[in-house]
Amino acid sequence: MSEESLFEFPCDLPIKVFGKNVDGFKARVVEIFSSHFDASATNEVREQFSRNNGYASLTITVRAETRAQVDALYQELTANDEIMMVL
Repeated sequence: MSEESLFEFPCDLPIKVFGKNVDGFKARVVEIFSSHFDASATNEVREQFSRNNGYASLTITVRAETRAQVDALYQELTANDEIMMVL
């Protein structure tokens, strides 16, 4: 069975990461992204916070070259206990 993808690679892919708004959360998420993508991919990180600032949402758009690259990123992000959700 062949794997089908909704994306045509390479492509720009926005990835949203949700977690508790604690010290170092953004830095740890950026570090994970940097291990899979060129450092310039993490130059623009859009942040949003919940009403009471208890939670943070980070959106980082990367230039994904392959599905395997995206899959590896998602696996590492979802394995991190500080990250609650990845879209």
